[in-house]
Amino acid sequence: MKIVRKAKSMLIVALVMLNATGPAVYAQSAVDVLSKIRDGKTVTIGYRESSLPFSYLDRDRKPVGYSIDLCLKIVEAIRRDLKLDRLAVTYVAVTSSTRIAAVADGKVDLECGSTTNTAERREKVAFTIPHFFAASRMLVKTDSQIHNWSDLRDKRVVTTKGTTAVKLLNDVSTARALHLQPIEARDHAQAFAQLMAGEAVAFMMDDVLLFGFRAGAIKPEILAVVGDPLSAEPYAVMLRKDDARFKSVVDREVARIILDGELEKMYSKWFLTPIPPAGKNLNMPMSFLLRDTLRFPTDKVGN
Repeated sequence: MKIVRKAKSMLIVALVMLNATGPAVYAQSAVDVLSKIRDGKTVTIGYRESSLPFSYLDRDRKPVGYSIDLCLKIVEAIRRDLKLDRLAVTYVAVTSSTRIAAVADGKVDLECGSTTNTAERREKVAFTIPHFFAASRMLVKTDSQIHNWSDLRDKRVVTTKGTTAVKLLNDVSTARALHLQPIEARDHAQAFAQLMAGEAVAFMMDDVLLFGFRAGAIKPEILAVVGDPLSAEPYAVMLRKDDARFKSVVDREVARIILDGELEKMYSKWFLTPIPPAGKNLNMPMSFLLRDTLRFPTDKVGN
């Protein structure tokens, strides 16, 4: 058992070294999040209000979810690294449109929602190892007769402003000559509301979020997630760019959580069993892509 633990520890260190940006993992940088956290004895977490089951508000208006659980483990690792007796957590609500600026400007230390790691975003922020892979699909009413993207020709489709789905929706419309009428909602909850109100015939977004909205609906049987998957979206915790030491602490803990099997237990909690507040079950087994990725954790993903 000691040999296995030692091997895991060596693998985690190796992964962090490979993921680290810059010649020295612990080199001092202009951005020093750990010093800020040490001085204030507080970590600020950016959360989403309606990205179930990753990051959302429960009945007591408390942020909960798969990504929140992961980030709270990261906070504990930061506390240990800084050798602090206690470390408080402050929550700041962010949206698809504000989340990147919130991280880049230092308003939040960790963004714990449903954010895709992309090359464009890495120009402004950094990402740790992915904890989920989603695919872009659409949520429709079962009586809409919409089953795939070609059924959307000349119709209104809603998605969420500031997400990767906006560009993808426009690309699909152009490539397939669908002449879609895109609508950009403020957040996921508003997009879902517009679908239910008949203001759009489809809500395009990452499939797992759509399954979440369906599970939480009053009548989930009137809704269906349809359409061929259009992309693979690696979700990861977002953090400040150009802070190698802070990123190494985060990467090391996420790698440990994955290699120790803790992430699979967290996945089962949020995707395979009833979750609050409605007690609905997403019934979404772990994808082969995510399972394969967890064998060799790395932040080198995303286009």
